[in-house]
Amino acid sequence: MPSIASMHTAASPEHEGRKETPATGRPHPYYSDVAEQIGPRLPGAIYQNVDGRFEVLSLVTDPADAAALLRRDSARWAVIVRDTLRPDGQPFAVGSVWTTSDYLIRPARTAYTSAA
Repeated sequence: MPSIASMHTAASPEHEGRKETPATGRPHPYYSDVAEQIGPRLPGAIYQNVDGRFEVLSLVTDPADAAALLRRDSARWAVIVRDTLRPDGQPFAVGSVWTTSDYLIRPARTAYTSAA
């Protein structure tokens, strides 16, 4: 019988909060709506969770592009973010669903404003 310690492995930040899918390969019914999965993470929003504070730079909703960014064939969307707590934070793609451990700090921009 394996020990309890060997059964627990650290999940990468990308996988935290993700629900398992049934053996059929279909998305879990609770997360079947893409807008629900993405949550308020639209361009311009800033949110925080245990992994950091992130500014949303772009939302990719084309499944082929999202799959390439996340290197997962099943990806339907991806969010490109930058960790604002790191001075050298580089943009990267995430595909984890919005959960109760995420919270919105600044909502997304709602309209285009001219710089002039």
